[in-house]
Amino acid sequence: PLQVVGGKVKKPGKRGRKPAKIDLKAKLERSRQSARECRARKKLRYQYLEELVSSRERAICALREELEMYKQWCMAMDQGKIPSEIKALLTGEELGKAQQNSAKLAKAGKTEANSSNP
Repeated sequence: PLQVVGGKVKKPGKRGRKPAKIDLKAKLERSRQSARECRARKKLRYQYLEELVSSRERAICALREELEMYKQWCMAMDQGKIPSEIKALLTGEELGKAQQNSAKLAKAGKTEANSSNP
């Protein structure tokens, strides 16, 4: 039988979405898939963070070794000794400067020669 509610004719039965077992199963499967994806993302995030931590720890160790080396150099210099590494650096810098100056002079000579040619 037809019902009249508020001036509108209504048919008997339910209206709108019908919650079926299929919908419930699909919803559960979507939920499971979402949980699997969430766990995978979490695992990747933790792997990335662990790699980041280990690389920072390696960098810290390298910096500590470098700092210790500089401390040893300073202690040696306080005793009036010049470490061989510093001597090598100083002589290397002096040689490098001399080579740079000679290269600059050579370039300047070439540019002057080129500019004098018409």
